[in-house]
This record gives sequence, structure tokens and C-alpha cells, in this order.
Amino acid sequence: MNLAALYSGGKDSTFSLYKSLKEGHHVLCLIAMLPDRDDSIFFHYPNAYYTLYQAECLDIPLISKKSRCESKEQELDELEDVFREVKQMFAIDGIVTGGLASKFQQENFTKICNKLDLQYYSPNWNVDQTQYMDNLLANNFIIMIVGVSASGLNEKLLGRIIDPSTLNELKSLSEKHGFSIAFEGGEAETFVLDCPLFKKRIEVKDGEKHWDGIRGYFEILGIEIINKQI
Repeated sequence: MNLAALYSGGKDSTFSLYKSLKEGHHVLCLIAMLPDRDDSIFFHYPNAYYTLYQAECLDIPLISKKSRCESKEQELDELEDVFREVKQMFAIDGIVTGGLASKFQQENFTKICNKLDLQYYSPNWNVDQTQYMDNLLANNFIIMIVGVSASGLNEKLLGRIIDPSTLNELKSLSEKHGFSIAFEGGEAETFVLDCPLFKKRIEVKDGEKHWDGIRGYFEILGIEIINKQI
């Protein structure tokens, strides 16, 4: 299929893109929704504007749209508008998303796709989440934690790369506190710095932690796009 990828820059949307291409689909563009607020119902907030640089690393066209995030209905209307626009621009057959287990998200996105006669494709759906996290590292995904909002996840995790040691720590915290190890419920947000699809990689040069005592995010303030060594 010819697809557009709903792309947040996080691990799940990037891995769904990776799986789509491996399965022989053609991803003609990325769609990035840029929320004005951190309480968006559907869209990834921390560092969403940096999807521009990830699109450069992927060498895939990016369509970015701002979202005012005033209600669930408004967010879905905004998403429907951009899906319709992208369908006309790129003649796509469907939308690929990174959803893992959220029926709420799946039902709402499927409804929009059905209305626009588009296929809804979610290759990460219902995977074993512990195995999924292991697969990300096994496939050389370099992932930074850029937001946390669950009991057991603290300020020290902000800006950290999920390497094997950090993943083991997260597994222990997940078992102790009961949050999803893959952050399916929004317990944490991530930003992909490199993966096999990237023709260049991203290096974070500067950033700032924001913490309110319960939750927080890592604001990227400076990055560099670096050519990969052949």
C-alpha cells in the first residue's frame, strides 16, 4: 500500500514506519501534529517540532499541522482535515500509526479512515510489550526519554537514552509500580535519535529538564544532524 505515517518522533511511530517499509509498503509522507498544549488527548507534545529534523534524517516529506487541543472533537476534526489533504496530495491508500493497545485511539482513528476511504494500519498492535522494548534495542533504535508522568518514573530519567541498563531499570520499575513497560498509557514520551531507517543521525547538544514534582519533560534546545559513517 501507499501510506502516510502519523508521526510523533517517538519510538512507536518510528517503529511502525520501520515495520511498514520492511513489509513492502511505500510510505510517501509523514504527518506530524503539533499541539499547543501538553494535555493533548491524541498527540505527542514534548519536542514535536523536532520531527522536522527526523524527517530530514528519514528523507521522507513531512506535513506538519498545529493543533489547538481545545477538545477531543477538535483534535479529531483537525486530524481528519490533514488526512483528507494528504490523501489528495499523495494519493495514499492508508494511514499507518504506532498504536500498541489503545482501543480508544484505534476506534477514533479508524472512524476517520473509514470516512475518507483509507485503510487503517497499525503494525505494532497487541504486541508483547516487554518483547517489543527488547526488539527496539535489538534493531538499533536510539531512543531518548523526553517525558515522564507515572509513579516510579522520576526526573533523573529525563534526557536519558534507553540502553540495556536503563531498560532493565524500567522493567523493574514497571513491575513494582504497575505501569506499562512500553508506556502505552502515556506514562512516558520518547524521541528517536537514530534507527536503521535514518540516513543521518541526531545528536542532542543542549536541553532543559522541566519538573513539577510529579511529572516533567525534557525540552530539547539544540541538536545537530550528523552524517553516518559508511
